[in-house]
Amino acid sequence: MRLRISRTTWPRPALVLTDTPRPHCPDCQGKGGHTHDYGDHNGEYAGTDWWPCPCWDDTRRWTLLPLPRRTPPGGYSNEPPF
Repeated sequence: MRLRISRTTWPRPALVLTDTPRPHCPDCQGKGGHTHDYGDHNGEYAGTDWWPCPCWDDTRRWTLLPLPRRTPPGGYSNEPPF
């Protein structure tokens, strides 16, 4: 397991400890997954799918510190933990 600290915004802003992809993975080269562009029935670009690599689990995360949702106009927040 390769852990790092990151910031998340869903379901609420927080600092989380999360797993990262293997840096020398032969399948994804450390990117954590593969992108695949696809088109509509006319052959035009319609979007991109992302397929996660099995070398990591992006749902493996632990919340370290919840953050306030946003700063009020006065600049201070009384929302926990602040």
